[in-house]
Amino acid sequence: MVAAVLGLTLLTGCGGGGGGTGGAEIPDGWGTLDAGSVSAGYPEDEGYVPQPAAERAEANAAVALKEEDGLRTGMVSVQLDFATGVDDAREAAAAAGAGIGLGTTRTDTRDVRLAGEGSAREARRIDYEFTSSGKDRTPVKGTRMSGVVVAGVDSGGVPFAIRIDAVKGSLSPSDLDAFVGSITVG
Repeated sequence: MVAAVLGLTLLTGCGGGGGGTGGAEIPDGWGTLDAGSVSAGYPEDEGYVPQPAAERAEANAAVALKEEDGLRTGMVSVQLDFATGVDDAREAAAAAGAGIGLGTTRTDTRDVRLAGEGSAREARRIDYEFTSSGKDRTPVKGTRMSGVVVAGVDSGGVPFAIRIDAVKGSLSPSDLDAFVGSITVG
């Protein structure tokens, strides 16, 4: 289960950053994953490192991983064009939510406003928790994980899903909010 979730992509988000059409604010110590029409920050100062294109799953446009003792304990990912027939943020969130998987508990779902262009700024945030399977270099079976996915449709009509998953407690609620506030969509 965790492998499937981590394989899909990560994202988090709260309230929305940088209103208007400018770029989002990236916190000090964070890097940026740029996937063309969408970019998102990741906590570089917490050990997240961009994954080379040749090593990431085909579905991911950009990924940053946190590895500890050979295990993937955190991941930020950006997926583009991950669903068909999606026209707005609610539909994108429904499709992204289906990818979270069985055994996952949603803890919150809400509308958010991202930095960027016009209607593309409208997105949905889903907060969730799950238990690691211990497979595919994920944390020991039974480890509690938390995540956030932010989904919407860019100005070109392409659905996006940005996720962040991590060992529960390793990222604070303010880190997760900063992640959402770091997203820019065009």
